[in-house]
Amino acid sequence: MKIAVFPGSFDPITVGHVDLVRRAMPLFDRIIVAVGVNSTKKYLFSLEQRMEWLRLVFADSPQVGVDSFQNLTAHYCQRIGARYLLRGLRNASDFDYEKTISQLNHIIGGGIETVFSALAVKHQVSPHLRARVLAYQQHHCARNHHWRRRPYPLHPATNKGGVRLDHLW
Repeated sequence: MKIAVFPGSFDPITVGHVDLVRRAMPLFDRIIVAVGVNSTKKYLFSLEQRMEWLRLVFADSPQVGVDSFQNLTAHYCQRIGARYLLRGLRNASDFDYEKTISQLNHIIGGGIETVFSALAVKHQVSPHLRARVLAYQQHHCARNHHWRRRPYPLHPATNKGGVRLDHLW
């Protein structure tokens, strides 16, 4: 069975993340979207909230599972029997970084292969625009006491309120 792990913080999950998983589904028998937990990192959303959103988004995809892990991604892959890592690339800088990490994962994980996929053009956003959107969201959240219940950015499949910014990602 071909099992791939798509690791990340998913804080928040984006339409780009969802698109990457959906485009990879024909390549693997099972894809685990694995939320990495780093105790030294401060997250915008709780682990439980991020995992709930991931489960909602992929509820219609039985071959996609959602899990969380701590420590090294390669060790997590070995533990669950995954031989592949799925990684998205937004630009050349991402490739340079991810290539180095993939080589380390290959060594540490006993031959784990990393499959890279470029972000679909329709989901690419300039870093400048992304910063402006995040600044807007932080301002909006500071004024709204109920902001933690709102997924950001909103994925059309969940349709659960919040500021409609999913088309930017």
